[in-house]
Amino acid sequence: LSLEAKAVFVLCGIALMLVFLPCGCRQFPGCGNIVTFFQFLFIAVEGFIFEVNFGRKKPAIPLRYYFIMVAMFFTVSVVNNYALNLNIAMPLHMIFRSGSLIASMALGIIILKKRYSILKYTSIALVSLGIFTCTFMSAKQVASDSGLNEEDGLQAFLWWLMGIAALTFALLMSARMGIFQETLYKQFGKHSKEALFYNHALPLPGFLLLAPDIYHHAVLFSQSELFQVPVLGLTMPIMWFYLLMNVITQYICVRGVFILTTECTSLTVTLVVTLRKFISLIFSILYFRNPFTAWHWLGTSFVFVGTLMYTEVWNSLGPVLARWREMPKKE
Repeated sequence: LSLEAKAVFVLCGIALMLVFLPCGCRQFPGCGNIVTFFQFLFIAVEGFIFEVNFGRKKPAIPLRYYFIMVAMFFTVSVVNNYALNLNIAMPLHMIFRSGSLIASMALGIIILKKRYSILKYTSIALVSLGIFTCTFMSAKQVASDSGLNEEDGLQAFLWWLMGIAALTFALLMSARMGIFQETLYKQFGKHSKEALFYNHALPLPGFLLLAPDIYHHAVLFSQSELFQVPVLGLTMPIMWFYLLMNVITQYICVRGVFILTTECTSLTVTLVVTLRKFISLIFSILYFRNPFTAWHWLGTSFVFVGTLMYTEVWNSLGPVLARWREMPKKE
């Protein structure tokens, strides 16, 4: 496959996932844990068969490091899921998570003693301003909700603050995990597919802590309306169909990102992920009809432009455009 085909492969997986995930979340907003569990289970089973050869292949990186990485990865996934139950709207959730560059830069300066250019600091300032704008406007919406009395409104606002705290914690934990992975890859070499398997297989016992919630939503899914699967003609509860489609498309997305990380530059991967966040945001606004003011759009544009500045996309596009201009024009 060409580079363009691989990028399209990733975006197709993302686009399909955007179709099926909101369908479930719209009816059961707290179903994040069951969705995450089956995503982890599917990727772990696939990796167990095709990556570690039914356990016969020894890991290149010692397991003790994977346990540390998995603890971080599992914590980030669960905290991000629960944040959606704390009055955090999906658009704000996506915008806030786009601030990973800020957290990574901050921890890189503190832990790895890194230094960056003025352009990098400017881009981070833009991303920070965008997130602050969207967060502040969302806080005003929660606080001024006319459908709640004063006591309920205060309680909703406090839950929202807890959601912001959860997102902040997950953002910092995710950045710390990235730095940990970077140091591991420098020491033992890059083993992305191996890391993908262990990051999804080792956390599976941790889902026992979430078993009551997963079982509760499994019962709700089984009670959803019946749906006849096209072509196959099978009849199943529609929520299980949505979950199955989400698991498959999530695998396509993760697998596609893995292909990009192993064969493309980090800039290409960052641009694809950034585009995914922007597409996810637009889709969420249109599908869920979330309130999104001009201030939200302004904040979103700051985040998007700041991210592009950080990746210095024009440095890569410049040579391509120059070669395109030098191509002979057809008469």
